[in-house]
Amino acid sequence: MFNKILIANRGEIACRVIKTARKMGIQTVAVYSDADKHALHVEMADERVHIGPPPANQSYIVIDKIMDAIKQTGAQAVHPGYGFLSENPKFAEALEAANVAFIGPPKGAIEAMGDKITSKKLAQEAGVSTVPGYMGLIEDAEEAVKISNEIGYPVMIKASAGGGGKGMRIAWNDDEAREGFQSSKNEAASSFGDDRIFIEKFVTQPRHIEIQVLCDSHGNGVYLGERECSIQRRNQKVIEEAPSPFLDEETRRAMGEQAVALAKAVDYASAGTVEFIVDGQKNFYFLEMNTRLQVEHPVTELITGVDLVEQMIRVAAGEKLSITQDDVKLTGWALESRLYAEDPYRNFLPSIGRLTRYRPPAEVAAGPLLEMGTWQGDAPAGDTAVRNDTGVFEGGEISMYYDPMIAKLCTWAPDRAQALEAMRVALDRFELEGIGHNLPFLSAVMDHPKFTAGDMTTAFIAEEYPDGFDGVALDEAALRRIAACCAAMHRVAEIRRARVSGRMDNHERHVGEDWNVTLQGQSFDLRTAADRDGATVTFADGGSHRVTGDWTPGDQLADMLVDGKALVMKVGKISGGFRIRSRGADLKVHVRSPRQAELARRMPEKLPPDTSKMLLCPMPGLIVKVDVEEGQEVQEGQALCTVEAMKMENILRAERKGIVAKINAGPGDSLAVDDVIMEFE
Repeated sequence: MFNKILIANRGEIACRVIKTARKMGIQTVAVYSDADKHALHVEMADERVHIGPPPANQSYIVIDKIMDAIKQTGAQAVHPGYGFLSENPKFAEALEAANVAFIGPPKGAIEAMGDKITSKKLAQEAGVSTVPGYMGLIEDAEEAVKISNEIGYPVMIKASAGGGGKGMRIAWNDDEAREGFQSSKNEAASSFGDDRIFIEKFVTQPRHIEIQVLCDSHGNGVYLGERECSIQRRNQKVIEEAPSPFLDEETRRAMGEQAVALAKAVDYASAGTVEFIVDGQKNFYFLEMNTRLQVEHPVTELITGVDLVEQMIRVAAGEKLSITQDDVKLTGWALESRLYAEDPYRNFLPSIGRLTRYRPPAEVAAGPLLEMGTWQGDAPAGDTAVRNDTGVFEGGEISMYYDPMIAKLCTWAPDRAQALEAMRVALDRFELEGIGHNLPFLSAVMDHPKFTAGDMTTAFIAEEYPDGFDGVALDEAALRRIAACCAAMHRVAEIRRARVSGRMDNHERHVGEDWNVTLQGQSFDLRTAADRDGATVTFADGGSHRVTGDWTPGDQLADMLVDGKALVMKVGKISGGFRIRSRGADLKVHVRSPRQAELARRMPEKLPPDTSKMLLCPMPGLIVKVDVEEGQEVQEGQALCTVEAMKMENILRAERKGIVAKINAGPGDSLAVDDVIMEFE
């Protein structure tokens, strides 16, 4: 076994590998760029080596710099994580030449399966069902249009070396094929240094289901069930679960056996993932094989108890698999929510900045996770598990140079319904401030009827949120529960205020009982009757709630019980009340005396400034291209400019017909959020 390994990666996956290495008694080496000098993975590792400037193409994906770090530290093996050099055969070749073990598959398997065009041809030869498409290289946009017409719209335009949703576009007509081809090619060149593009048929109403395989160098291979990854945005996975609520045992076995057969056909040895697209009749088609550890690997670990990172290390050290297919048991249900630095209220555009508050829920071990021992939470074992894979910390900075993922929040429970409820509570308990993030959206999905029923496709987000995400509208029952809590909390705050000011001796006697609570357009008149254990809040219509909890003024998280049922709220102070965030809703809650409420109703409403004649930059980014000129008439939906942020190109389009009056920014300009790019007459 190795004594020291180097992790050629950063962020949460580097931290994840370090945890397992530590459990195995293996020392670790971290590499870092200027931007990651104080990163969590650097602090966790036993040794650390600086490798260059922030851009990945000047640091993390420069093979010579990684090889030099290996020489400096005497590392015997390298774990590449995912992304960066994880599927680069030249890196595997360089390691082999230096007699350093690659904790991943052989170079030949990477070359065969890492290239999406080659892998599809090999899959066809191996008898694996594949999606119809054109596997040859495509020279230009016009050829892309011709091929798309031959296949038949809609089509998926994909980068051969792609991953993580980069270099992928869906085209429904010639114009979209032409535009998508160029954008995919640009993103592929920028992210992977390989701009080859291929096109395949886009299967409508698809589910994205993938099989985890594990093989050794002695000819043994197993599959560890499947992962449902259909909740995607811009071809990037957002929520994953294991097992899939859609598959039956027969389909699972057929997919698993094909996946293992394909892996063995290329002498695969390590953990890998075979991705399939599955239609409504459970017909499945091979998409690609990822010759590395997947972002969503935790859900497989949570239902099997198999530490995939440990298995990868053992296979790289030449050991045989210690498990057979008969040993693989799927226990319970696991969910993973990817927490991204993306603002859902701005069409999920990237957000960068400092994490002024970062307090994830406590990690708890349960079920198969108890067998792994890689979590680092202090909470005792429970009936449900909570796991948070992260690479950030409070006070740390989300950089514009890397992927916007902050953390992967996972829950496990004996069944799907319990795992969902555990995830809802965990999301509510996750405190995150300082940047835009998708926590509200994740909470909204967990309560969505289609998702809770397991009725989903890869078009779920596009279909259920066609106009984007603008928050959650809670039903009246939920609003009344929150209103009751806020009334009780306001009473506690008023008593504290009176005590601090020294205005009265008997503080509680002089704090009123009658209040008006307004939130989400609703208004409730109610009365609070407090006792030593809590408060009974009675509404004007006679309904009541019993509220208990240990919230005190200044706490930013309220863990309350309403009629004995948990209600977790993030709490902020606003004038005359609270900012409450719970279950995806972001509410301004005003608690007023009856007289204050009467006066508030007479106040005029403050209107927001009119920006309808401006194109504002929706996120920090770089102007790549401006498609219009001053004085030009534009039509609704017409491309105005392209902004690059976090290696993704975003085309900004006209919302309505108009004439360009002034252009304030050009190619190469770096802009902040809400900077005015252009103005219209």
